[in-house]
Amino acid sequence: MILFPANSIHINQKKIDAIESILKSVLRLVIYSRTHMADDVLDTYLSSIFDLKQLVAIKNAQMEAQNEDEAEEYLSHLRLSLEFIAEEIHEKNNFENELQLFKLLRIISPETNAKHPNKYRQTEVMVGGHNCPEPFLIPSLMSELFYQMNTISNPIIRSIYLHHEMIRIHPFADGNGRVTRIAKNWILMFDLYPPIFIDEVSQKKEYINALSNSFSELDKSPAQWNKSINLFFEQQLDILFESILSLLEKINFLGLKRMKQ
Repeated sequence: MILFPANSIHINQKKIDAIESILKSVLRLVIYSRTHMADDVLDTYLSSIFDLKQLVAIKNAQMEAQNEDEAEEYLSHLRLSLEFIAEEIHEKNNFENELQLFKLLRIISPETNAKHPNKYRQTEVMVGGHNCPEPFLIPSLMSELFYQMNTISNPIIRSIYLHHEMIRIHPFADGNGRVTRIAKNWILMFDLYPPIFIDEVSQKKEYINALSNSFSELDKSPAQWNKSINLFFEQQLDILFESILSLLEKINFLGLKRMKQ
């Protein structure tokens, strides 16, 4: 397997600009409005991830949680991972190396780490119709991924690129989706964007199809930007746009509520 070269990404600048515009509106509210508090943004992140009923449906689709107990456990790990990220960001630490990746694995998927402590997978796996790289290739591919990722200046594109290529590598025996999504959100949150999650089963199907088709195209032409990669990037930009728009609405509502008190 050859990683997709970061310098071949085609960015939809109009969507990036729209996201940046809303982000500035959020920052104006939090910084300049007397009706907002410094922790409003973080509280909004932590309180609006998923409701339990919705989460069970989504995790059923992902085959990661089939009942409320498993979903509760997932939510608990998810909250702990976001709190860990918030602490790291407070210390001015962005996500950029493998040591941080294994820290995330221990928090978000402790059962995986317990089976294979601080190790990449040792077995061959297939994602959809994509044969993931053999285990002996994973360390060098992950090192290359971090190198490529850190050459991308735009944090939004950097986070989506990491997401796409890490799922393609599938470095762990289990928990790859969870760890990848949290790592992506660390990059976003460091630069003040909200974390993004797929929150509808239909979105999950679109996400899987885009990745599967992209991987198939890259197996044929490893360095060529294709319509399926483009679709995946567009999907992620759309989800981020909706997430930041929702953040603006929720924080604005908090301010209006305090004004009436």
